[in-house]
Amino acid sequence: MALSVDSMNDTHSLAPPSAPLEVPTQVLKQKPKASRFRRESGTWLARLITFGGSLMLTAAASWQMTLILPLNQASIISSSVLNALLWLLLVLFTLTFGWISLSALSATAGLFSRRDRCRADSDADLQGKTVLLMPIYNEDAASASAALGAMGADLAKLGVQEHFEIFVLSDTDAPDIVATEQSAMRYLRDQLADTMPVWYRHRAENTERKAGNIRDFISQWGSRYDYMVVLDADSLITGETLATLVREMDADPATGLLQTLPRQYLGETLFARLQQFAGLAYGPVFARGLSAWQGDGGNYWGHNAIIRIQAFAESAGLPVLSGRRPFGGEIRSHDFVEAALIRRAGWSVRMLPDLPGSWEECPRTLMEAAVRDRRWAQGNVQHLAIMPARGLHWPNRVHMLMGVMNYLSSLLWLAMVTVGLALSTHFTLQYRQDIPWTFLPMFDFERMIGLFILTMTLLLLPKIFGLVAGLLSRQRRGETGRFKFLLSAFLELLFSVLHAPIFMLIHSQHLWEIFWGQDSGWSNQRQQNGQLSWRQLLATHAGHTLTGVAVLALLLWLSSTLLYWMLPTVIGLLLTIPLSALSGSAAAGSWLANRGILGTPEERTPPAIMAKRQGILADCQARLLEPESQTAAATPSA
Repeated sequence: MALSVDSMNDTHSLAPPSAPLEVPTQVLKQKPKASRFRRESGTWLARLITFGGSLMLTAAASWQMTLILPLNQASIISSSVLNALLWLLLVLFTLTFGWISLSALSATAGLFSRRDRCRADSDADLQGKTVLLMPIYNEDAASASAALGAMGADLAKLGVQEHFEIFVLSDTDAPDIVATEQSAMRYLRDQLADTMPVWYRHRAENTERKAGNIRDFISQWGSRYDYMVVLDADSLITGETLATLVREMDADPATGLLQTLPRQYLGETLFARLQQFAGLAYGPVFARGLSAWQGDGGNYWGHNAIIRIQAFAESAGLPVLSGRRPFGGEIRSHDFVEAALIRRAGWSVRMLPDLPGSWEECPRTLMEAAVRDRRWAQGNVQHLAIMPARGLHWPNRVHMLMGVMNYLSSLLWLAMVTVGLALSTHFTLQYRQDIPWTFLPMFDFERMIGLFILTMTLLLLPKIFGLVAGLLSRQRRGETGRFKFLLSAFLELLFSVLHAPIFMLIHSQHLWEIFWGQDSGWSNQRQQNGQLSWRQLLATHAGHTLTGVAVLALLLWLSSTLLYWMLPTVIGLLLTIPLSALSGSAAAGSWLANRGILGTPEERTPPAIMAKRQGILADCQARLLEPESQTAAATPSA
């Protein structure tokens, strides 16, 4: 270890003097007084398009489905069980179509809204004191330090560094990583000695996980600051963007939280590059639609956002829910709930979807994404127990419901496929018994094809919007030419189609485990090694592959035309193992990057802050690897 740690057991050796602020625990059954509430404007059209349009389309599609299915036909399907399956298929289709249409029309609403632009004067002097707050848990300390060092240096270039401090909140439970963290923080403090204070605190007991970590910080040092910019260990935000966030908070004392739209960066594997490109091409489409209809009842994604500490302290102290998991215990996906409670108390919660200069890293492999989704799924399902809380604004309840639907839609799709296979099996067997065709149920195939086209159009509509915007905007696609941008979009769509049935089974398994009370655990944000062995891939994906084999075998045995409708699903499941290996391949990602495919503007012309981060990272890693005897004398004591 290069940098000495003189007081390993003194967890406050790198922390400022105490400046406590009370964080009362909220009572969900008790509605608070919202003294800052103001009437929203400019959201009615977006809400009409999103929810009114979705309701109308879903009702029309459901009616068409009733004409397609042989419901209550006076034929061989008079069996009550079979008739029940047909009605169940109708219900599953209606719910699935409703979710698809809601997403599509939300994206459409963003085309007609110019809401949530920056409101403050871009030349205004900063007023508040802001802390860059980074909770970490068994993370790469050198990488976290490099990002913070780059942000500090970028703020110093603007001459606003005196309005900021850095504070790292460690919940790490591995002693060797704690030692590395403290050494890295001392290195960072030394690097920014003439720029801004750098503070570090390590908790011995990780109560309430990340939410408890931030709550403990506010309880001890909250009154020292006006605002906190909450960061993940892989977050990076430019100095200009940080200054803009502070100006926005200064200009509107009723704003409790401002969320940026982080873009993905540093993707090396094929899977990470696919996520990066999707965020570049389609992320703004979804974000602008979301911002358009949510108004001041916005959401919070737990990082890359600025929060008024007073608002958070007085309204976002999370309770422990009564009952057993998944609905009881500590609140897992705390960010959604914190945003809802801040809004409940009368503060506005907004998004700035067009504000650039905010980044995060993304999962490198399909399996890493599945581990993250398992944690999120458990937290989102828990929101069903929070939605009835008194005083919540309806957009926040919708956010919670949409969070659940992100995973429940996979289970609905799986159920719809299962019911469809059961019906196809029954009808095929009846046909093989030489029953006269006049007694067999009749499906309206012309209507079915039309409904299928409508569904696919809505499913692809946000991607079409993003594709058109990218082709028309040089700023959006950067140095990537139109042909390569179009090729990248096609490749991303291809892998999205192939990955979709895999995530259908993964998310369905997650919901099954959650239903039976299995805990997701608490893993660090990123695995230390993205490389996966074939044995790991086989152990994880064998069930998905066997499911694809079973479905293909059934459809071939039935000689059913359903095979053509389900071919993308079957292919995705059959190829799960090689797809997972290819998606997690850094070589495949590098091959595409060298040819400018799935590229982002940051790759061709890296912002100065990214170059600064890389330089600090290399220096910090070198310092941490130097023999302690060479650096101990040069290391300042805390």
